[in-house]
Amino acid sequence: MQYKTMILELLKQRPQTHEQLRKERKLLPTMERYARELRQSHLAWKELLTPLRPGSDPGQIGSEALEMALKEIQDRLPSESPPDGGEGLFLDAAMIFTRHHTPRG
Repeated sequence: MQYKTMILELLKQRPQTHEQLRKERKLLPTMERYARELRQSHLAWKELLTPLRPGSDPGQIGSEALEMALKEIQDRLPSESPPDGGEGLFLDAAMIFTRHHTPRG
């Protein structure tokens, strides 16, 4: 899953924000900005975690780094009451990402 897709899913969890951005024609630029921030944060977390966990599987480190980066972004997004079960959607997105990007051994 790409960073933009993950950000779009996070924004969809906030229907009022999503709709406002769409109406104001700011959805795409906002999604792209947050996607860049997510990528930068993901890479920074990987860089930080790698020396702290020598010998660890790089895929596992990448997954942990992505979870941390997603949490950072989610905490910065405008707050709305998520729909039923909405809290787990960002974790679902992270799990899908890790399934597709973790090397199988």
